[in-house]
This record gives sequence, C-alpha cells and structure tokens, in this order.
Amino acid sequence: MSIKGSKIVVVGGAGFVGANLVRHLVDAGASQVIAIDNLLSAEKENVIQVPQVELRIGSISEDSVLSTLEDDIDYIFHLSTFHGNQSSIANPLVDHENNTLTTLKLLEHVKNFKKLKKLVYSSAGCSVAQKTFDTASATQEVEMTNIKHDSPYSISKIVGEFYCVYYYHQHQVPTVRARFQNVYGPGEVLGAGRWRGTPATVWRNVTPTFVFKALKGIPISLENGGIASRDFIYVDDICRGLIACALRGDAGETYNIASGVETTIKDLAEKILKLTGSHSAFEQLPKRSWDNSGKRFGSTSKSEEKLGFKAEVDLDSGLTQTIEWTKLNLPFIEKNMIKHKCHFNGEIF
Repeated sequence: MSIKGSKIVVVGGAGFVGANLVRHLVDAGASQVIAIDNLLSAEKENVIQVPQVELRIGSISEDSVLSTLEDDIDYIFHLSTFHGNQSSIANPLVDHENNTLTTLKLLEHVKNFKKLKKLVYSSAGCSVAQKTFDTASATQEVEMTNIKHDSPYSISKIVGEFYCVYYYHQHQVPTVRARFQNVYGPGEVLGAGRWRGTPATVWRNVTPTFVFKALKGIPISLENGGIASRDFIYVDDICRGLIACALRGDAGETYNIASGVETTIKDLAEKILKLTGSHSAFEQLPKRSWDNSGKRFGSTSKSEEKLGFKAEVDLDSGLTQTIEWTKLNLPFIEKNMIKHKCHFNGEIF
C-alpha cells in the first residue's frame, strides 16, 4: 500500500497535528486530502493551500458533513477531539459531543465502505498509563485500562478505542488505534479556535505555553514542583507514525506513537529557558487536584517491530525548531490569544 495517488480524509485537519499531517500527506503524493474541522480549537489558516487539499468546515458528527463522504476514500485519519483534560472537566457534555459522538458517528457511517484501506484513530497514552508518581515503567499497548480516570477526555479517548475494536470485529472496519504521547512542535497556536471554558483554551499544552512564556519573560508555573514526567514526541514524528499505522499497521491493533524517553516537566522547563536564553522565573504551584497521571512514558518496542517506526527528532532539536517557529509566528499567536482576553479579566500577558 502507498499514500501516493490516494484520496484521504483527515478529521480535525485544521488542528495542530492534523494540519501538519495534511502537509506530510501532500508531500507523500496523496492525490486528494479532505480536511474536516469545526474550528473549535483550530484556525483555517493552519491548512496548507494547494490544489490537492480541500477544507470542509463543520463537525464530523453533523449529518450534513458525514453525507459528503462516499465510498471512494482510501484512508481516514480521525484526529478531531475536544482539546484537553481541563476543558473536558469544565464541560463533559461538550467533550462527549466532540470526542465520543464524533467517533461513533464516523464509524457508523463508514461501516459498509468497501474501498477503505485503513481508518487510523488518535487515542491517548494517558488513558492506559499507570497512575503513579513513583518510578514509571514504559506503558505497553495493553488492552486493559483502570476504571478510574482523571477526566472525561481520558474516558472518551478510551471509549473511542472500544468502538474501534467493536466496529473492526462486527463490521470489519479496518481500524488502527494510534496512542499519542505528548506531541509538540511548530504549528500549535495558543488560543486557536473558540473559548472552551477554561484558561486551557489559551494555555493548552505545556510545551507551547512554556516556550511562549519564556520568550515573553513571563513566570513559568510548575505544579507539584514539576516532578511529573511525560514522553515528548515531535509533531513530524507523530505524522510519520500515523502514516506508518495506515500503511503497515494491522487492522484491529493499537500502537504507541512515542519517543520512549521520559522527561520531567521541570527538566522540560529548564531546557526551554536555556534554549531561549530566558530569565523567566519559576512559579511554584500545588499539584492539580484532578491530575493523578504522575510519571509516564510509552514503550516503542511494538511500533519499532511491527511498523518500522522510530522517533527521529530528539527533544533539544525539536524544541529548537519549535522556538524558532514561535518567534516567527508571534503576531499570529498573540492575535489568537488576545481574542479571549475578556475571559482573563482583560489580561493575558
């Protein structure tokens, strides 16, 4: 199988990962890429403007959008989500609408498609990772999860996996589940999209938040001393991993898309301060009451063996490229942040 000459749908195609994936698919020779996005946490400017790419604005849960998808698609990448744990805690019903319902409606729509070679679903490593602040061990592609979850986001991501497995066995939909670790890199715009109920609408992920604050000299917040750890993977590596899932992943299976390297949040912050030459101070905050994920990183063994996938960009190199992209795009980023200022009592930075 090959991407070249293929017709591909990217659900969530204007988002951070989605827009980067669209570029990779065009570079790989896709004949047509349809990016579908309701712009809840994305901007249409993210989507590359070339003849092969079409942006359809709307949610995949809308029948009017779903009805435009016919049985002539080679690959579907389902990346749309209600972005983030904190947004989902603030509004579980909207999380359900944009996470669980989108997955179910998409799978139900394509269950009788004959041409579809693979549907790749973006899941989350946090849904199955051990809840510990002690020594972490690499999270394997286990098929079990603790019934206790930290957020509706985590719940909806694993429910999406349940549906993928169900539709594979019941209707032979060729689903592959890609378990993301913490993605970072160029293209993640703070404040992109509409207000989603919490400051996480702006300060959405740790890496772009730390990079922006370091560049602006704003204090960097460390919850619980920054002892939590994550597996940070560069966005180009995630895109290569997603394509590997589509081309070489076995239907019905799940694969970690991970670097396999554990980095504490404090170490991440210190790297960013060093690379930016920033003098931002650390602001020590207590542990977030809802967050029990603690320390985690993903095993890369299965993806290396079965997909031939291995992350190529180390953290220092990836952060350097992210910092340079952020510097070049500060006006666009700040334009998106400032539109939410009324929710910050008029102040963001």
